[in-house]
Amino acid sequence: MLSIENLSAQYGMFQALFSVNLEVGPGEVVALVGANGAGKSTLLRSIVGSVKVPAVAVRLGGKAVGGRSETEQLLDGIALVPEGRRLFASLSVEENLLVSLRNGRPGPWTMVRLLDHVPVLAGLMSRPSTSLSGGQQQLVAIGRALLSNPSYLLCDEVSLGLSPMAVDVVYGLLDSVKREGTAVVLVEQNVRRALASSSRYYCMQKGRVVLEGKSSSADYARVSTAYFGV
Repeated sequence: MLSIENLSAQYGMFQALFSVNLEVGPGEVVALVGANGAGKSTLLRSIVGSVKVPAVAVRLGGKAVGGRSETEQLLDGIALVPEGRRLFASLSVEENLLVSLRNGRPGPWTMVRLLDHVPVLAGLMSRPSTSLSGGQQQLVAIGRALLSNPSYLLCDEVSLGLSPMAVDVVYGLLDSVKREGTAVVLVEQNVRRALASSSRYYCMQKGRVVLEGKSSSADYARVSTAYFGV
């Protein structure tokens, strides 16, 4: 279980998160929705160690792991697919993926297995990562995170700026990840897609969780109201 307990975070004098509580069970898909500036990305970055928080604010299997380095979180099975992909521009697709293999932990996700799930990457391995389409870059970013063999995959705005066809391909890969038993935290501005792809949701507004529940029984109008804060 990944548990976020009374997590607050700030950048200098600006407080971005206020006592956020959230849980993600093993193999579960949880959606995190909210308007721009709601604190979704800051929450993910706090979980993986990019933003420093108290140790007790993040628990993994009951163990306090908040405030550790990104490397430590990765080796304990928490991986982030960041907004904007952030691939290494000077490296090829294959080199981007190998970085994760070298710095992750042992597990079922190998290069062979990844290419079985995403065969389109096989023809792109030698290409510079910057030469790919947005959808292809997103597949590489997700693949890079998977090769670290995470138990919890945090995905920040995976569909942002992608064509509808590319979004379908990306979500197809995430469906495969879910079937393999990896838990997913999905930050998504498309509320309908987020609810359709998750078992539970949290809606954030101005650094706080203002609504949560089961995705299958969510009232879209109520979620939209919470989303926009009206």
